Formats: sequence, C-alpha cells, structure tokens
Amino acid sequence: VPMSVEAMQAGKHVALEVPAAYTIEDCWKLVNTAEETQRNCIMLENVCYGDEELWMLNMAESGVFGTLTYAECTYIHDLRELLFSKTTYYNMWRIRHNEARDGNLYPTHGLGPVAQYMNIDHGDRFDYLVSMSSLQVGMDEHAKTVEPDNEFYNRKGFKHGDMNNTLIKTAKGRSILLQHDVVTGRPYNRINMLAGTKAFHVGYPSRMSLSGKGHDFLSENDYKTYQERYAHPVWKKLEEEAKRNGGHGGMDYVMMYRLIDCLNRGLPLDMDVYDGASWSVVTPLSELSVQLGSVAVRFPDFTKGVWKEERKLGVMANP
Repeated sequence: VPMSVEAMQAGKHVALEVPAAYTIEDCWKLVNTAEETQRNCIMLENVCYGDEELWMLNMAESGVFGTLTYAECTYIHDLRELLFSKTTYYNMWRIRHNEARDGNLYPTHGLGPVAQYMNIDHGDRFDYLVSMSSLQVGMDEHAKTVEPDNEFYNRKGFKHGDMNNTLIKTAKGRSILLQHDVVTGRPYNRINMLAGTKAFHVGYPSRMSLSGKGHDFLSENDYKTYQERYAHPVWKKLEEEAKRNGGHGGMDYVMMYRLIDCLNRGLPLDMDVYDGASWSVVTPLSELSVQLGSVAVRFPDFTKGVWKEERKLGVMANP
C-alpha cells in the first residue's frame, strides 16, 4: 500500500498483488489516492481470467443462469510445507499472519470471479458478513515435524483456525459462502459454485445443470455445447498464446495481456480500485467478526453510492 500510494502520487498507474490491502484503513488509502490522482489502481486477481471463470461470467451476463441467488467460493490449498519453509516467502510473512490473525486471510482468488458474476460495485454491493473459524490444530501439529532450527519449530498457539467460514450478504439479497483453509490435506479447490433461477454450476471438476432437467448434471456433449457457445471472446482470442506462455493454465498471460492492451488502447481497466478494496477488505472484516463472536459486520461503501449504477465490466464491454 505505501508503494502504491507513492506511485500514484508520482503520476503512475498501479498494478498490485492480492490481496490489495490487509486493513480497512489501507483499503481507503488506495481508494482515496486513486481518486485524488486519477490514476488506475488494479489488483491483479489472475483467477478472474481463467477459462472457466470467463466462460461463467459470459453466461451470467448472457442470462443463462437467470436471476443469481447464491454462490460458494474458497481458497482451499494445503500450504503447510510452504508456510513453514524458510525460503519460500520473504521473512516467512505468510505464516506470521496465521500466527497473529484469525479470519479469511486470502479471499480474492475465490471471491473475485463471484463478485464479477454478481456485478458487485457495478449494480450490487457486499452489505455485511458473518465469520467464524474452527479450532486450530493443523499448524500446531505440523510445527512438531519441521527442522529444529526453524523459528516455528514446535510452536503452539497459532491464531488462525483450520477452516474459516465467512457468509456475505449483498444489498440485493444474494448470499456468498467464502472459505479459507490452508492446513488440511484436502485437494486444491476454489469450488466456483454459482446458482440462479435457470442454471447451476460447481467446479473441481466443472459441472453444470439446468433448472427443470431432473437431478443430473449436463451430459458431456450438452456441457460442451454451452462451453463452446459461451466461450469468452477474450479467451478465444488468446487461447493459443495463453497455452504457449502458461501461468496457472494461461490465466496469468491473459491477465497481463489485458492490462497492457487496455492501457495501450486508453480503455478503462478490467478491474478498478473499488473492486480491489471491496474484495480485500473481507480479511479485516472477517477478523473483526470472529473476534466479536461471529457478529454481523458491515462493509464500507468504497464507491460512495456509485455501486447502484450498473456498469459493464471492462472485460465484457471491451473484449
């Protein structure tokens, strides 16, 4: 945040990693500075550029899901080896957050795409959340297995529960279940579930069903029909280049291409500073809810009311 603020004040556009900020105050700093300087400030949430996510965004925008009602999204990734590694993260910063904080520490990979499906800050907004965590045992137990010269060897009392569940309610009445678990031996998952009055999707693996079609997911052929019909034009355009250049299945390449292409063409970026602040502020708000016994905590309105105006996402308006 300090680097981003100084860069914008120096007249530079800013692209920063996820999450954009870890405190409510810092989220406001990014928003206020971007407004004062009229510089772009984009949080580079790469998952918003995945093939599946862009496909679902296109379907949601095209009305395939009907009226959206709820979603589930997660960051489930067994990171114990990396968290306790002395070389992976600078100054072991990530484990220090788990040692000191209890809430959803890494919300945006799962939440970013869902926020785009639901037009958060583009016609709807996050209203309030309720958060609770399970007991913490995973890190205590793993700490016994690392090398004795590790700073966190045999450490006890990590604050972050093994699983954090955060429920978000939107102004339009939609609900979102957001989860965070980095210590359970569960296969990687972002769930990417979206429900509407006409269709339903859940990921890992990707499956889809239509209302009124019984209790089964679409057949492989029917699924492919939707996949081909609603493939996002940005992904279709860049698919071969993305495969060659890689980066989380190509999403990193598409993200960087879009950033540079929009700047070159003088177009609004696909995500703005309000997106970055609204998705990132889940961490301090969930932490506060957990501390207060899972009470409801309201989201700041970083847009100051502009969220009510329906605005097309850049990736949909200028593919």
